[in-house]
Amino acid sequence: MAQVISKNARTGSSTQKFFCSCGGEVKMKALFDNGKVKNVAECEKCKRTERRPSDFR
Repeated sequence: MAQVISKNARTGSSTQKFFCSCGGEVKMKALFDNGKVKNVAECEKCKRTERRPSDFR
């Protein structure tokens, strides 16, 4: 009989990597601004920041 694995316990998932036009990798960062936490995407190489990683295209 086959084992039943929940959808949250699967190990085959991978994360998508985003790259800036300069060739650097884009990483997500959390910044604390005016009492609020803001998530921004920042290129490691050129330090360009955008609201989300897909904006670097």
